[in-house]
This record gives sequence, structure tokens and C-alpha cells, in this order.
Amino acid sequence: MRAQERDAKRQPRFANRIARPVEDCAPHALFAPLAPAPGAVLPRSMQALHAHRRVLMLQGPMGPFFGHLARHLRRHGAQVRKVHFNGGDECFFDACPALRFTGRADDWPDWLTQQLHASEATAIVLFGQMRPLHRVACDLAGALGVDVFVFEEGYLRPHYVTLECGGVNARSSLPRDLPTLRAARPPRPPRPQDTRARFARRAWHATVYAVATHLGRGQYPHYRHHRPMGGLEAARWMRGGLRKLLSRVTERRLRARLDNPAMHGRYYLVPVQVHSDSQVLHSRFDSIECFMGVVLHSFAEHAPAGTHLVFKHHPMDLSHRDHTRLLARLAVEHGVEGRVHYLHDGHLPTLLQHARGMVTLNSTTALQALHHRCPVLTLGESFYTVEGLVRRDALHEFWAAPGEVDALLFARYRNLVIHETQLNASFHGSCPALAADAGPDAANDDHLPYAGQRKAWLAPGLAAAALAGCMLTLSLLV
Repeated sequence: MRAQERDAKRQPRFANRIARPVEDCAPHALFAPLAPAPGAVLPRSMQALHAHRRVLMLQGPMGPFFGHLARHLRRHGAQVRKVHFNGGDECFFDACPALRFTGRADDWPDWLTQQLHASEATAIVLFGQMRPLHRVACDLAGALGVDVFVFEEGYLRPHYVTLECGGVNARSSLPRDLPTLRAARPPRPPRPQDTRARFARRAWHATVYAVATHLGRGQYPHYRHHRPMGGLEAARWMRGGLRKLLSRVTERRLRARLDNPAMHGRYYLVPVQVHSDSQVLHSRFDSIECFMGVVLHSFAEHAPAGTHLVFKHHPMDLSHRDHTRLLARLAVEHGVEGRVHYLHDGHLPTLLQHARGMVTLNSTTALQALHHRCPVLTLGESFYTVEGLVRRDALHEFWAAPGEVDALLFARYRNLVIHETQLNASFHGSCPALAADAGPDAANDDHLPYAGQRKAWLAPGLAAAALAGCMLTLSLLV
């Protein structure tokens, strides 16, 4: 409680087809003057999306967010169509005309090309750029001169989601050269409104989505989700909820020890990313476990005596992975037992305030670390890998001399990231930035049936979804 109060008091420091070339999405293009959206503070990426009159939306996050987005775009005069890939997509969407893709993966390129030509769409909007069908869509859009706007979890959290033109994370168009960043003078952003995002709501959305996808198999016989779904997956999430509750008790002494002033500056923090994160799967490491092994080996060989290494588990991976035995075995093999610790749960800002430094693959928690003046070394590619902002040199040198954070550079960079890419909204909460606009309703001349409206075939499963969702939500509430 004391740590939370201390963190709360900490103040921040800091003409149907428009003639728009694809080069507008190139790096640094977003620095060009662009009129702000009326009645709302929107990032430049969203303002750029407003410039498109015909938009095709592909798969979004589980939940109603893409429905809110479609209504927002229509109020700003865009003609919007949505593509559904499964029953879960249908269940949460009824905001505009929708199409069903029911073919095989091999049929997708031709089908999408036909729809882009028929609709004269100049922009595609999607969530999850590395999903198999989305990767094909990005390549196809590039060949056809269609802009791709990608949503992702917020680079800065909470109360933000990310929107970029062309790609996110390692594919981000944010500048990475130090002279450009030092010269940037983005305005200081206003404090974001609370999006009231709750993990229990995310669990509910996931449960309903899974049930609806299962019930819609007859309408989408060839759909294959990019992650496991079904009863076994729901059981794993319940296990994760129980594991989270148990760790609150079993790790109480460790958290108190790390919060002790005597440990200030004596440990390094390693945020463990989700095992199936596309940033992990497409990195130079074979797995997140491989990354953890490399870091622990280097720590054992080069870290100063008396320092400790703390691995912090990702809250969204508690249901699928537990690295307790792996880390215990590696610590014994390298002779550093008693100096390597593993947290399933913990207050991240408090950990960062006491940490000597952070080592990460490419987690966005690096930005939180920089905010708390905690030096960062990254072993992978990300949008924030800027020399002078984070370290990218040899890991063995970081243990002895992690350096210091350039507070002024980070403040400018943070303001720039918000100004260009961060939308005040939540995938599983409210969307203040989308609700604050005041544009005329779009005149939509489409006459397609609203495939996104709730279907009768969903009804038998919604009662089951409610029961399963309540059980799952209760197991995850803390």
C-alpha cells in the first residue's frame, strides 16, 4: 500500500479515392503539419486515418473495440466495411456492413484483392500484424498502394492503445536516429482519461469470443485461430488465475525484501514476455526460455558480487507458463542460487524504482523503466531502440556499468510517441478519444447485409458463455 501511494504521488516529468501517396507512411512523414481532429486530442496516426474515405477493417481484438472504431470513422465521413473470419468476430460487431471470409487460407489473396478493388478502399485497419492472414494482407496492400493501419496494445500504459501506419513495434515508423529525436519538440500531451480497463472484462471478452468461434464453425469451416482456443484453453486461464492468487501469498516475503531500502540498486529486473508473443517468435532467440537462459548465464559470469537478478512473469502468461523449475535449475548450474529470484506478481513501478537496471528482449515495459530513471539494455529490435535512450551493447558490460537515463531525451521521446501513435482508449474498457468526436454521420451507399449482427446460432451458447465467463472472471479477480 505504501508503495502504491508513493507511486500515485509521483508526478509525470515530463474524391471517393483520395490522392494520397503511400510514401506518406514513411518514417518522419508524421512530422508534417496536420489539422487536429475537432473536439478530441488524437494522435497523428488517427488523423491520417481520417483522411481516408473508404476503409476496410480486418480482424480486431476480442471485444467491441472495432465496433466503436467503425462508428467513429463513419461519423467522420468514411465508408467502412468489415471482414469477419469467425463467429467471435461476428458476435462483437454490428457497426457497419460486413463480409464473411469463409474460404481457405490459399483463397485469401485473391478474395482480398477482389474486395479491395470492389470497395475502392484506400486503407486497411487491423489488429495483430503478424497473424498469418494479416501478413498476407500487409504484403498485398503494399503492392496495391493501400495504406495499412495497425492497432496494438499501448506503447505507454495504461489508458492508451497504439495505432501506426505501416506497422508497429519493430516495424514502427517512429524515428530512431538521435539527432531527429533531440530536435523534436512535440507538445506536452494532456493527461489521458481513465479507460476503466479491467482484467476481468478482458477475460469475459475472451470467453465469449471463444464460445462464439466454436459455435460458428459451421459458417467458417476453414478458420484456424492463431492461438489455441477451446475448453482446455479456458481451463488454463483458470489455472493462471489460481496461480496469481497463490503467488500473492507465497511471494509476500520476496516482495517485501525487494522493497526494502537495503536492496535499492542491488538487483536487475528482467520482464518475461508472453511465450507466444510475435516479438519473441520473430526474434533471434528460439524462445523466451532461451532468452532467459542467456541473461542468467551472463549474469552469473559478469555481474558484481552481491547483486541479484529478478525475473518478473508476464501477467498474461500465467495460464501457460511457469518458469520456477527452469530458473531454479539454471541458478544451481551456474552457481548463483540465492541470487536469482522469480516473481509471478508484483507492483512493477516499485520494482523499477529500486532496480539497478533492466534487461529485456523488446518489451514495452522498457518505457516504464525509463520513466522511473531505470537504465535499460535491450537484446532485440523495437521501436524504442535508440542509441542514447537504451543500451544495445554487450550484455556483460551492462552488469557493472548500467549507466544513467537521459531524462530530457526520454521526456521528448515520450511526448513524441504519444503525439504520433497513442490513442486514449482501451480494447477492454472505455474509449474516450473515440467518443469525444463530433462529426457528421457518414452517408453510406452500401446495401450489404449486416453480417455482424447477432445471429440466432449464437443464442444457444451465450448461456454457456455466461456461466464459463463468470467462473473464469471470479478466478482472475484479485
